[in-house]
Amino acid sequence: MLLEINNLHFSYSKEKPLFQNLNLKFEEGKIIALAGESGCGKSTLLSLIYGLLDWESGEIIFNGTPLLGPKGNLVPGEAEMKFVAQNFDLMPYATVAENVGKFISNINLTKKKETVQELLEVVGLEEFASTLPKYLSGGQQQRVAIARALSVMPKLLILDEPFSNLDFSRKIELRERLFRYVKQNNISLIISTHELQDIIPWLDQVVILQNGRLIQNDHPEETYKRPYNTYVAKLFGEVNIFTEEEISDFGLTKFSFYPHEIKISDIGMDSELLESRFAGNHYWNKISVKNKELVVYTDKKLENPIKVSFV
Repeated sequence: MLLEINNLHFSYSKEKPLFQNLNLKFEEGKIIALAGESGCGKSTLLSLIYGLLDWESGEIIFNGTPLLGPKGNLVPGEAEMKFVAQNFDLMPYATVAENVGKFISNINLTKKKETVQELLEVVGLEEFASTLPKYLSGGQQQRVAIARALSVMPKLLILDEPFSNLDFSRKIELRERLFRYVKQNNISLIISTHELQDIIPWLDQVVILQNGRLIQNDHPEETYKRPYNTYVAKLFGEVNIFTEEEISDFGLTKFSFYPHEIKISDIGMDSELLESRFAGNHYWNKISVKNKELVVYTDKKLENPIKVSFV
């Protein structure tokens, strides 16, 4: 087991306890998402793992060795880990290439140059090798910090909202290159996010936190198809939620249906179309069924009358 968190307790103050008896395990070579709404404890947990915060009780074991936290380390952080937080801490008067190569040995300069070039390709910044950080956008600086963290081939890479500063097209490019690179090099990755739907194809495990409590810890497919509660279901994007009374009234077997799980059907329930809007690769539709408004995705624009069925 690469990382174990056992009976962890942490509070920012007596009035504000966050983690109370938290237990988690992460296997080596996996890509793990730490998900939840803002304030759920994602960034705090990452800081605890990396050794930037002291915990009150419990233990964190990395690669078989109990971690000590700031109380036991003169220099904050842990060996064989790299953490890219929201503060990128780049050298302002060094170029992008120099920042990426900061931790790489100078013994073989040719090899160092090749490694830096490879990492710049991973994060899509080849053309900015000679640029100073101050001329980069926040998203570009974030990618430099990720490349620099990868340069030492850590056993564990920790990323706090790594795609938050990127536009959609850059996000698509980076996530595929990054996830392929860590898999090929057997680097374990813990990534905090509030946008699970953007990275779910690459995940091995999804850990859901809510106000410091562990809500669900499972394979991404299981988490998506069988969310523990409405909080989990909503982390995957737009979703239709049903109360217990509505589940019985509609004859359903679960409390949540994603928009694509509600189908237009000749033998379904009578429904009223309220809106039908073009949304790129689908049409976004608002319908009313038994006085309940639902969102449905379809391939074609809808017109009344319609019937719907639930997958």
